[in-house]
Amino acid sequence: MKIAVIALGKIGLPLAVQFASKGHDVIGVDVSQRTVDLINEGIEPFPGEAHLQEMLSELVPAGKLRATTQYSEAVPGADAVVLVVPLFVDEETAEPDFGWMDGATRSLGEVLTPGTLVSYETTLPVGTTRTRWKPMLEEASGLTEGVDFDLVFSPERVLTGRVFADLRKYPKLVGGLSERGAAKAVDFYRAVLDFDERPDLVRPNGVWDLGSAEAAELAKLAETTYRDVNIGLANQFARYAATAGIDVYQVIEASNSQPYSHIHQPGIAVGGHCIPVYPRLYLWTDPEATVVSAARAANAGMPDYTIGLLEGAHGDLTGAKVAVLGAAYRGGVKETAFSGVFGAVEALKQRGATPVVQDPLYSDEELTSLGFTPYHLGEQVDAVVIQADHAEYRTLKPADLPGITAFIDGRRVSSAEQWPGIAYRVIGKAIA
Repeated sequence: MKIAVIALGKIGLPLAVQFASKGHDVIGVDVSQRTVDLINEGIEPFPGEAHLQEMLSELVPAGKLRATTQYSEAVPGADAVVLVVPLFVDEETAEPDFGWMDGATRSLGEVLTPGTLVSYETTLPVGTTRTRWKPMLEEASGLTEGVDFDLVFSPERVLTGRVFADLRKYPKLVGGLSERGAAKAVDFYRAVLDFDERPDLVRPNGVWDLGSAEAAELAKLAETTYRDVNIGLANQFARYAATAGIDVYQVIEASNSQPYSHIHQPGIAVGGHCIPVYPRLYLWTDPEATVVSAARAANAGMPDYTIGLLEGAHGDLTGAKVAVLGAAYRGGVKETAFSGVFGAVEALKQRGATPVVQDPLYSDEELTSLGFTPYHLGEQVDAVVIQADHAEYRTLKPADLPGITAFIDGRRVSSAEQWPGIAYRVIGKAIA
């Protein structure tokens, strides 16, 4: 097959590589000339994705994968077009910003040719494929969906850093606007993906047709919103447990020993492109979902709550130099999307503290560009807040943080025993 992949980011490029690895001819489209140039040189444009570089080194010289900035080079005559352009959510209004996706859809439609399967993999509010993308593609192309081309939704379900493993591990969900389109999508994804055996599933691992684009859209929103709600509940339990003299981690471990309980872990923040974003997309079409909105509010308030723990342990924070360790939203991933670092730094400033930030994945220049004052282990500091669970933080000791009087463990990476004579606090445990 000839396959076009629109947007060669941290999901789109591994997808393009995966498709090419199955013997298909893949052309990727991206707005960044730098990204395109690096890919065409066989160089990964961003680090950290397992096996990506070795696969690029094989597929690009073999002519199975190339990149361009021009839709007209990739889309005409394609058997399938997979679009993974980002959808942003406005932080003020919590409404989806379709700007990039609208532009990509119109550009795609202008060069779309008959016989093509179009699959959107970007997570969307329910109904978007049918009510937004279908008419936009038809208007731009002059073609009719279900007759001249087919349109489906098939959500990506992978995490950056382990995309290729996740593609094999989880069923590929598809939902079409017609039975014909769904059948074409099932055949397409079976031809470009491999699947691990999953005896734990109710049906064999592979491509699952959910019957409609709307069902596939909701499935992705539901699985991610569930996690946000679950973490929100864990955070509520943690905040209560700390006031009642209870260790919430023992409670969660005990509760989860029963097979119908799956309580997640509490923590300083819920970050990333997915968990804090997709509940907002769900709420956009179901604003009466009070459980979802309450969980989102609970999780959004955790950075400020955590700095409140610091204030209780340290006392007045006016003038205190406080190091926030971890700019990334989670350990081992160089990404700051909706990271708790922003809320933590803001909460420190509101209390009169001087926040500084350290992260082993980021240079001083990168931290400065994010609006932070860089900190280096070994420099004097009054207190520390752990924001990301980087492996490096598990072995920290007082000598690494000279002058420290309070250690707030927002990710439970350490223990009180590692900080003798220092006020150690962890979310969800009463003060000893």
